Amino acid sequence: MSVYIIGRITITDPQDYAAYAEQTEALARKFGGRFLAKGGAQTVIEGNCPDRHVIIEFPDRQSALDWYNCAEYRRILPLALSAANRDLVIVDGV
Repeated sequence: MSVYIIGRITITDPQDYAAYAEQTEALARKFGGRFLAKGGAQTVIEGNCPDRHVIIEFPDRQSALDWYNCAEYRRILPLALSAANRDLVIVDGV
């Protein structure tokens, strides 16, 4: 069953976050991941929302966790953590 990593992101350092973000798509593909949403225009219809939302589809939960925990991702993760406030979750597809 497909799973989705959903990220709610408020960027605090656009330059460092861009350096992180430019590397994530190709790396996710190595684990079967596919970006469905990566920032872009948004319309808030209810509540308060951060600057950016990201949705990444993976074939299964283990692939998503393998991506998040791999050495290559762990190497670039400090850029994201220092350049943004983020909430990330893995949710099951239907």
